[in-house]
Amino acid sequence: MTFFLLCVLAAAHAQVANDNIENRRVLQAEETITSSTVGCTVQRNCVDERLTGKCIEYHNDQWFEFRPATAGTYYVNIGGQRCRDVRGVQLVVLTGTPCQPATYRILSCTSLGTQDDLFVPLPNLRAGQPYLLDVDGYLKDYCTFTLQVSGRARGLPVAAPPAVPQGLPAMSRVVSLSWEVPDSLTAVRACRVLRRELHEFRAREVARVELRYDTFGRRRAAYAIQDTLPAPGQYLYQIVAEGEPAEDPPVLLRQQWLAYSKLRPIWPGMTAAGAAFLTIPVARYPRGAQLAVVVSDPQTGRMLRRLPTAPAGAGRLYAQPWFDAGLRQVAVDITCYPSRGIPYTEHLLLPLAVPE
Repeated sequence: MTFFLLCVLAAAHAQVANDNIENRRVLQAEETITSSTVGCTVQRNCVDERLTGKCIEYHNDQWFEFRPATAGTYYVNIGGQRCRDVRGVQLVVLTGTPCQPATYRILSCTSLGTQDDLFVPLPNLRAGQPYLLDVDGYLKDYCTFTLQVSGRARGLPVAAPPAVPQGLPAMSRVVSLSWEVPDSLTAVRACRVLRRELHEFRAREVARVELRYDTFGRRRAAYAIQDTLPAPGQYLYQIVAEGEPAEDPPVLLRQQWLAYSKLRPIWPGMTAAGAAFLTIPVARYPRGAQLAVVVSDPQTGRMLRRLPTAPAGAGRLYAQPWFDAGLRQVAVDITCYPSRGIPYTEHLLLPLAVPE
């Protein structure tokens, strides 16, 4: 609430000096500045949304300029975001004559979508070439932020998160994550495991996994951890590899959505007196096999639940919401991934039952 009131008060004052492109702020390498999108306006004749497609809509932008002293790769580091909404800021980097969109060439267009500390790589910049940076509040968001152009990346690599899958299955509260570190990342020393609930402003680190080596000095490729979700919700996990020394930029290895619900969950199973269940005949599948299950309404074909690959074992699934909706049987597609042999899929019609 305090921050929102500050935003309201700031909006009543003049916008930042570099609100217009002719007053753009010149950035020096490694210089960190603090700015705000509150109160900023858009010079419509100086931008052209057709150049950036769906990446950006201009609402309250401001301008910066950077001229590298030496050629090479630089990073735009955006940090310290505090925003009215969850969305954060968006950034366009371009070359061309200021306020002549016909001359613009877009180098990078990024909508952050979070308030994490993030970096945008700018490879192959030319010495002495002027580069224009346009920062805007994503979907009218009002934000304060820090901005730096540096030879060193700080924060997380910018990457669009995958869309939240429809019908994302509600897993148990304890989730398992696995990933591999490719041999090409020779400087990596550890991996950070980050977690963000769908409605949270920023991700938090839930684990840091140091890379391991055998007695011959060979680096282990595969890693796994378990994490306990704090409350029901939909969570985005990110696995980020980092090297030491930190001059090498972090690398995003994996992104995955997982969900937890106290109301419906239940693979491999739960018990509740008097509730309807679907019993999946897992005993018919080879021991050690992995099973992926899709449950659908047999009348309409609408998917009711998709269960991620899980070991064959207890196969009791809570089905009371479907039973309440009038279903007495469901279509179940079970794909079996045996430890040896070729995967195969079975199409079954199974009843819903209420235990006595």
